[in-house]
Amino acid sequence: MDMALPAQFFDRTRQRASTFFGDGLVAHISFDAPVCPTVVDVLAGACKDVGVRCHTGGTYLCMEGPAFSTQAESNVYRSWGMDLIGMTSLPEAKLAREAEICYATLAMVTDYDCWHPEHDAVTVNLVLEYLTRNVENCQKILLKAIRSMPQQRNCKCPLALAHAILTDRRRISPRAKKKLSLLVGKYLK
Repeated sequence: MDMALPAQFFDRTRQRASTFFGDGLVAHISFDAPVCPTVVDVLAGACKDVGVRCHTGGTYLCMEGPAFSTQAESNVYRSWGMDLIGMTSLPEAKLAREAEICYATLAMVTDYDCWHPEHDAVTVNLVLEYLTRNVENCQKILLKAIRSMPQQRNCKCPLALAHAILTDRRRISPRAKKKLSLLVGKYLK
């Protein structure tokens, strides 16, 4: 029933779109600090305010799925220093950064994966039970966080693309400009 706000991500996905760029326009965003510190602070405060235990920091390993980890994989991930294992969050974090959106993951902890000898192996029923029980907590946290979010952004998120576009502006095709105008329009004037 705990929540977690990871500070880092490790990508083990292979089949998901994780960029808006590459087809006519190349951009390389900085991703060394993948979550917005403002959003993390607001979510952590909201967890505290509604009485839900929250763990901040650590690394979230995003695996492909849909199968859960093997015991060997789970043990390797732990030996690498991974704190959370899940099947969502990482592609979204990369896309949010490219879109200059403030982003953080509020992870609902559901199980110990299959490494823990004193706990049952992960099943869909187990995960769904904890997710269902935690929905009310998540709703309370999000309502509190939305009301507490500052009006002005003082983080680096809204400038993620300012120095990321590598393609010579004169060589960007009209099609690429149109397709990506919501993201890069302000940088191509």
